[in-house]
Order: sequence, then C-alpha cells, then structure tokens
Amino acid sequence: MSPSPTVVGRLRRIWRYPVKSLAAEALSETAVGWHGVAGDRRWAFVRPDSQSRRFPWQTIRENALMCRFRPEFDDPARPDDSKITVHAPDGQSYAVDDPALADRIGVGTRLMRVKNGVFDEMPLSLISTATVAELCRRASVPADALRFRPNLLVEPVDDRPFVEDEWVGATLRIGATELRVDQRDPRCVMINTDPVTAERDPAVLRSLADRNGHAGVYGTPVTPGTIHLEADVVLL
Repeated sequence: MSPSPTVVGRLRRIWRYPVKSLAAEALSETAVGWHGVAGDRRWAFVRPDSQSRRFPWQTIRENALMCRFRPEFDDPARPDDSKITVHAPDGQSYAVDDPALADRIGVGTRLMRVKNGVFDEMPLSLISTATVAELCRRASVPADALRFRPNLLVEPVDDRPFVEDEWVGATLRIGATELRVDQRDPRCVMINTDPVTAERDPAVLRSLADRNGHAGVYGTPVTPGTIHLEADVVLL
C-alpha cells in the first residue's frame, strides 16, 4: 500500500530571477510550467570569452554587484511577452537590452534571451527556512534566503536543517503544481555574496564543508499549475 500524502511544510516565499544573476522578484502567486516559474531566468548576459568556456554566463561570481541590479517586467502577469526594465543600485534605469547596461554588468558582455530559461541544473530550486537559518548561523551572517537564490522557500513542519534532503526522489504537490525532487543542490562561491550589500564572506561556503557543499534541492515540474504563498507542501 502506498503511503498517504503528508503535509511537510508551507510555502513562505516565491521568487523568480528574470535575468540570470540579477536581483530576485518576489511573487505572491505564479504559474509553473515545464520550464519552471513563468519568466524565470529567461535572459542572461554572456561573457566575451564565452566560446571558449563550458559555462558562458556572466554571473555574481564575476561581478558581485549584479545582485543589486533589479529587473522589473512591464507586465508581470505575462512575463514571456513583456519587456524588462533594470534598475541599477545608483538609481539609473535601463531597458534590459540597452548596451550601456551590458557595459555596467561586464565590459564586452552581451545579452541573450533564452526561451526555456538559463538554469545551472534544473528549472526549480527549493530550500527550507531551517536550512537557511542554520547555515547563516554557522557563518555568522544575517539569515537571508536570497543568498541561496531559490525559487521556493519552504517552512518545514519538521523544523530540522536539511530536512529537504529527505524529499529527494519523491514528488511534492504545492497548490496545483507537482514537482519531482531530483537531487541535492551543489553550491558554489555565489552564496558568499550578500544579496543586499554585495559584500562577500567565504565563511558561508565553508559552512557547508561537512555536507560536501550541498544545500537545498533541485526539482523538475511534472504537473504544471499555479502556486501561491502559504500553500501546503505535500509529500506524495
């Protein structure tokens, strides 16, 4: 007999990142399709030496200040058909395809639009509030989930750090969406960057030394639908 569905948490935050490595956009509700959250990482800046690299994208690793550039859809309800304005930390605003913005992101970079999104591994990332709190405590930094750039922040019923690791291989239902939890999330130096100040602290990545650098999980949508804040997270 299959186990009964179990509520394992509640969805506390939803974020999308219209432009890879720029600031997040907080959402109260969103559609989730085969390629993740609608409008997520549909644009990215490409480094001038991209042809000689397996990972061609300009990211926070190269320019920490990218996390303080805030993209905004002209029509948030229709992100795939909407233009984007990017607000720089000094108050200037640019169309996302303005060459002057590309120069600020990185000299010689160029913008690319990717219909199905630019994901390092899989189209959805999830982390728990307990995991964020524990890692930030270890590193003595403010507890801010955006340091880990997830799409979904879940407050678990079982308030243990890294409880989401136990969901790998299972399917979660959140609102009208179901997602398969495929693997633990391997982390890099990007989590060292404070999303508010853009300052770097290597203690954050070091806090994962006992976990082989993993925190949070990656997933793949298996049933498209809509998710909303405060929805139950159900383990199927």
